[in-house]
Formats: sequence, C-alpha cells, structure tokens
Amino acid sequence: MENTAILREWFDRVDSDRSGNITALQLKRALSVGNLEFSLSVVQQMIRMYDFDRNGTMDFEEFVALNNFLLKVQHAFSDLERGRGFLVPEDVHEALVKIGFRLDSPAFYTVCESFDQSKNGRFRLDDFISLCIFVQSARNLFNSFDTAKQGRVTLDFNQFVYCTGNCRI
Repeated sequence: MENTAILREWFDRVDSDRSGNITALQLKRALSVGNLEFSLSVVQQMIRMYDFDRNGTMDFEEFVALNNFLLKVQHAFSDLERGRGFLVPEDVHEALVKIGFRLDSPAFYTVCESFDQSKNGRFRLDDFISLCIFVQSARNLFNSFDTAKQGRVTLDFNQFVYCTGNCRI
C-alpha cells in the first residue's frame, strides 16, 4: 500500500496538467530524473506496452503496470551485474530467463547486437531495459496472433505489415 501511495505521488507530480494521464514526453523527463535515459521512441514503446485503453497516454493503473515490469527488469539486472554496473551477454541471457523470456541463440544474439549501444558487449541498465521492452512488446504482439497458444503463427501480408509497423524502437 505504501508503494502505491509513493507511485501516486510521483505520477501526480509528472501529470503537470492534471489530466489523469501522462504523455511519452512527461514520462521520458521523469525517467531521466532517475538517471534512466531513453530515446523518445523507447518511451513511446513503454506506453504502448501498457496502454490498455489505447489512448496514446498512460493513466495511473497503466503506470503501475509499467512500474512493476521495470522493477522486475531492474531486479534481474541488479542480481547479475556483480558491482560492475553492466551485464555481459551471458548475464543478459540469464536475466532474460529470470524475467520469463526464452530466446534461441540466433534470436538472442540478434537482439543483443541491436541493443548493445556501445558495441562493446556491455549492457548498462538502460540498454537492458530497452532490450526487455522490445522483447516484451514483441511477445505481446506475437501473442495477439497466437490465439491458439501454440507458439507458432501464420501471417498474411497485411498482418505482417501491421506487425512491422508496431515493432518500432
């Protein structure tokens, strides 16, 4: 309960126009106060992940869901960074498994290559969060097509275009 009150206070400070919703720009500024620097496109992806009412902004309930996801990701990072301040690819793989993502080697190494901003095999917290947001967004989109829950989908061209349009980071 105390955590919810703290989150409500933080959310209300960010919601400067008192609309009950925060925009991607407001969320980006708030995250940067906590030393988490993300591009606007990553912050927009965060909102899309938890924008349950699809209005393009984040209300308090959606914000709590995002916060829970980010805490889970941060805990996995903290458990494996060993005081270094970064993860190496083997740690990233272990952290993804802790979070509940299982990727085969080709998918894992492709994602790592895409999110290793400095191209040195070291993933800072913000790199790792961006990677997890991408993987979670991809999972959400995949699950929307995997209605039989078989782990496989067949897409027609229109569905493929829809997917590529929704996988921007």
